[in-house]
Formats: sequence, structure tokens, C-alpha cells
Amino acid sequence: MPSKIPTFTRPAVLVFNKTNGFRHEEAIPAADRVFSELAAENGWDVFVTDSADVHDPDSLARFQLVVWNNVSGDVLTLEQRESLQQWLESGGGWLGVHGSGGDLSYDWGWYVDTLIGTQFHGHTLDPQFQDAELVVMDASEPLTEHLGPRWRVPNEEWYAFASNPRDRGCEILLTIDKSSYITRGEISPGWTDDMTGEHPQAWRHCQGKGRVFYSAIGHNPETYVLPEYRQLLGKAMRWAISDC
Repeated sequence: MPSKIPTFTRPAVLVFNKTNGFRHEEAIPAADRVFSELAAENGWDVFVTDSADVHDPDSLARFQLVVWNNVSGDVLTLEQRESLQQWLESGGGWLGVHGSGGDLSYDWGWYVDTLIGTQFHGHTLDPQFQDAELVVMDASEPLTEHLGPRWRVPNEEWYAFASNPRDRGCEILLTIDKSSYITRGEISPGWTDDMTGEHPQAWRHCQGKGRVFYSAIGHNPETYVLPEYRQLLGKAMRWAISDC
């Protein structure tokens, strides 16, 4: 067990931000602050680290929720991957944002096919950052009801995926209105900023006894302090920390 993990007296949240690929230099510290604030507001302890060694069975057992903050590249050993999967399926909660689902390829099939539920295929490039309107799928859903039927997000980078995570049993919470921003389609071989049909941006599902929430939103640091997004992330944390 890594000695740097403090002793917790309340439910604890691990915020993990290691990158071995693209690093969101400004978004990561902004999101770290917001997740730490949200944990405190909910009466939880929080531990922020970029050390992958916290993904061992004894360390993970000390946390009720693991947040992957714009994690990229291959960051865990095979043993650490197995530990995270077992911890989650035994009742842990996992929340990932933006870059944590934004690599063009992974050598961890369970992460893509089961945890995230789809493979990243690209993002907007021309222009890269745009205002866009998100559609709330269920106006009565507690996680998203504060957004109203639609939520316009300013100046963000918009992800596209190879398939709809709905096809793998995920509940889609937010989709993007394709008429509200500019896409170019296949920009280069293997890179596209568009999807056929529904274009999800946030979803959730149960995995064993655990809960998973992923949001593709969050390239820019300003996004994390938008009142609507901050509230959504707080609700998602409370949902994910509960049992399925």
C-alpha cells in the first residue's frame, strides 16, 4: 500500500490524473480543483495523485469512488488493471472525463469495450473549439434535470466515437445536436469528428455491483467551472458512489 495515502475518516474519492499520452495541461489542474471541492461539499475525503500504484487491491479498497481526470496512454500494469476491474465490479464507482476516453487506440480491451463502451475516433479540428448545443435525453432524470431540455456549452472540443455506447448497454444522458456546430467528417484516415446517427457526449452504466459514468466534455479548464457542468459532475459523483 503506498504510504503517501492518508488515513481517511470519511468516504474517500481517488482523483487520478496520470498521462502517458496527450496531456491536458490546463484542464487537469482545473478539474482536480473542482473534483476536490465537490468531494468536500459532499463530506468526502479526497486524494489526488498521478501515481498508478494506487491501483492495487489494498489501496483501492480505501476508496468508494475513483475519478480518472483526463488520463491518457497506457498507465496501468496488467495487475493494476485487474485490480481496478475487480474493485469496480465488487461495488466501486468510476467516473471519467474527456481525455480518459480520448485515445485513438488502447491495448486494454475491457477498458474500451466494457468500461467506456466505445472507441474514440477523433474530435473537432476546423475549428477545434466551438459552441454546441447538447440535448438532454430524459428531462426527468435527476442527473441532468437542472440542464433543462437543452444545454449550450461554449468553446469546447467535441469528441466522436466509433460506435454508440448505447449498443453496449449504456444509458445515454446527453447527445450533441449536430446542427449546432461544424463537423468536417473524415479529416484524415482513422480520424473523424462526426458519427452516424445519435452522437453521445455523456453516459452511464452499471458494471457488476459498481457504477460507471463517463463525460466526453472537458478539454478547456473554463468548462469545469461552468455552473451547469459543475453541478452535473457533483451529481454524477453522488450517483457513482452508490451501489447498483
